[in-house]
Amino acid sequence: MDLFAHTPMMQQYLKIKSEYPDILLFYRMGDFYELFYEDAKRVSQMLGISLTKRGNSGGKPIPMAGVPYYNVDNYLSKLVKFGESIAICEQIPNALQTKGLVDRKVIRIITPGTISDESFLQEKYDNIIAAIIQDEHKCNYGYATLDMSSGRFLIKELINAEFMAIELYKSNPSELLYPDNFKNIHLIKDCRGLRNRPIWEFDIDTANQQLNLQFGTKELKGFGVEDAFLSLKAAGCLIQYVKNTQCNEKLPHIKSIIMEHPQDNIIMDSNTCRNLEITKNIYGDTKNTLNEILNKTMTSMGNRMLKRWLQIPIRNIALVEQRQESILELQQFYKIIQPILQQIGDLERIVTRIALRNARPRDFVRIRHAFQILPALNKISLQFKTKQLKQIHEHIGEFKELCNLLKQAIVELPPILIRDGGVIATGYNTELDKLRILAKGANDYLNEIEKQERIKLGLETLKIGFNSTCGYYVQVNKSKSNKVPEHYIIRQTLKNVNRYIIPELKTYESKIVVSKAKSLSLEKNLYESIFDYFMPYIERLQMSSYSIAELDVLSNLAERALNLEYCRPVLQNKPIINIINGRHPVVEKVLQEPFIPNSLSLSTENRMLIITGPNMGGKSTYMRQTALIVLMAWIGSFVPAKEALIGNFDRIFTRIGASDDLAAGRSTFMVEMTETASILHNSTKNSLVLMDEIGRGTSTYDGLSLAWSCANYLVNKIKSITLFATHYFELTFLQKKTTGVINVYFDVIEHEDNIVFMHTIKQGSMNKSYGLAVALLAGIPKEVINLAKDKLNELEMEKHLSPSNSVKNNSRLIEKNTSIISDIIKKIDLNNLTPYEALDLIYLLKSIT
Repeated sequence: MDLFAHTPMMQQYLKIKSEYPDILLFYRMGDFYELFYEDAKRVSQMLGISLTKRGNSGGKPIPMAGVPYYNVDNYLSKLVKFGESIAICEQIPNALQTKGLVDRKVIRIITPGTISDESFLQEKYDNIIAAIIQDEHKCNYGYATLDMSSGRFLIKELINAEFMAIELYKSNPSELLYPDNFKNIHLIKDCRGLRNRPIWEFDIDTANQQLNLQFGTKELKGFGVEDAFLSLKAAGCLIQYVKNTQCNEKLPHIKSIIMEHPQDNIIMDSNTCRNLEITKNIYGDTKNTLNEILNKTMTSMGNRMLKRWLQIPIRNIALVEQRQESILELQQFYKIIQPILQQIGDLERIVTRIALRNARPRDFVRIRHAFQILPALNKISLQFKTKQLKQIHEHIGEFKELCNLLKQAIVELPPILIRDGGVIATGYNTELDKLRILAKGANDYLNEIEKQERIKLGLETLKIGFNSTCGYYVQVNKSKSNKVPEHYIIRQTLKNVNRYIIPELKTYESKIVVSKAKSLSLEKNLYESIFDYFMPYIERLQMSSYSIAELDVLSNLAERALNLEYCRPVLQNKPIINIINGRHPVVEKVLQEPFIPNSLSLSTENRMLIITGPNMGGKSTYMRQTALIVLMAWIGSFVPAKEALIGNFDRIFTRIGASDDLAAGRSTFMVEMTETASILHNSTKNSLVLMDEIGRGTSTYDGLSLAWSCANYLVNKIKSITLFATHYFELTFLQKKTTGVINVYFDVIEHEDNIVFMHTIKQGSMNKSYGLAVALLAGIPKEVINLAKDKLNELEMEKHLSPSNSVKNNSRLIEKNTSIISDIIKKIDLNNLTPYEALDLIYLLKSIT
């Protein structure tokens, strides 16, 4: 493209655009932001706006699309949701310049991960930008995340791709930076906002330099991260990228960097989070989730904090017990505290916008209101007794100086933007008041001229107006132009009106224009000085907002514990679960009828439950509620049970339900086996494992063999705390052969062809699945059910199995053969049986009985 073939303005545009080839360039032209060429075509399609033309390039018209500057945020918000990045190119006024092309430069780059504007963010969700790097020789990963709207800057080092995948799922970044030599592209291919960066941006020396510059330090030892080379490389790339987008060499709200260690938390992979429906249900919605039941916080920042707690339960027993003590004390305060918290607003994000100097006038009104609320909150928090709540009280603060400043400086209800003035209150600045009086006096005089001219000429429709072409003018309808006196000089002729200038207007025009311009310029300078006043307080304000969010979460959990009848769990460092009358926190709130509680006791001695019972009997609910109670206990929450003793687990695994992954070419059974393989490879004796219906996606023999071998491996090799639900009744023989296995079942009552689910767990096992009865309840035609019964009896006879309704009749025969079975078992090394030898044994025992 020949640059000189274009107009000077298009030459300027193309030079600036060449610096941002992959970003949409919003180029300011008067009252519009314009886009050209491919940018215009893309934005036209995404936003549904008109695609027009401007001039020619190479003999072809230049595509152009534009949006008005006063409504640009609405369009930018939509583009950010599409994952687009936008460079904002503004006109730069020059007082010495009287003619020619106005200067322009990019003042900010908006990207999905670096936004802080209220209109772009989801108030109840963190917005994360992240950077990832992989070790060239090992399968280690460095990972850095930043929440731009709060300044929370974290790094982690992960030992394998599985742990890295978990972190990507939990943080769910809006943007992910990765080096151009990144090997495991499959790991990140589904992430949003992928940004390929040159490898030199991940240089460790550059990272140290950039981070020390950001924090005002000489070295990073004070943060305890100096040896985390891999994650520091990611952090260095990330901080430089964010600085570039803000067109700022320092980000005042990012005060520190925190190293997180995966072993400090209970790790849950994406399958577990999905199966337990913690923040989203299996359909991807937020309805009927643990978060929906537990999260009744009063502030957006508290809402986001509780979500983080739920996704990353901690293992620090001392810290969790502090939270429990706080929740216990807050049960007597939450009714007073929550209405106060509700008035505070999203202090965390407002403070960030102030630090970045892009807060709007109404942000200052909101923070002023928050400051006015803090004394009432401090009065209550002064009474706190527990260690954690005392610390929260100390960090909330009151900020009287800032509150007084905003009372004096900002009007009660300012306009949305500073650009048109009217934000700074009267009495705050004497010079501004004088300029306003001068402008108002001139305006009053113009109004008087308008009245006089109307009376003098007898023209009721005459009016005085202003535009940049004419300055101040008198407007008269064309039909009355014969009444216009000779000293009126015509300046504009429109369809129905003429516009004139008169000497009296010109006398005051310069005075009005100058006074208004000076007034607006001074007001903008005064507004900027408010940011300067706030800067020394940023760190304290961040601490205050964090403490208020924490108080919000703890007060919320206190209210939930009391009103939902939760108990305080006892915590232990060894893997153990002892729950008396436990309940599923979500199901009990959704059910119309009363929820039936059930108990559970597992430890290193009795570490596996084999759970049998009919479909819909309650097996899956029972398993999930166990995991949710453990999760809730380790965020500090009280739990839905009469009593609970909960041990410390390194991981929670679930293998519950399955569906096709057609996009990846995986069948239901393949998905099931992949998830099972992950559990068998990664669980430990300190893990909690939930396994439901292993082997159901293949033939009976294969499925039974797999289920038996998985259960045997978990109880004998891994020795994890395991709940193993199955329809393979043969697995209940494990209890007799292996120590640590307990059989339980969910009871039902039969009446003719119907069954009633009792949802009550009992010791022992069930050797009947009631599949036909459940099918009847589901609406399968009775004729089909009868055919199925006939076929079932036929199959059972063929396999030399007793019909299901003859179990009681055969009980005496079973008793006679007990000694024979006992002799067989004594002669066999049960622990070293292969799955197929186990099957042979099972059918031998059946034939005997």
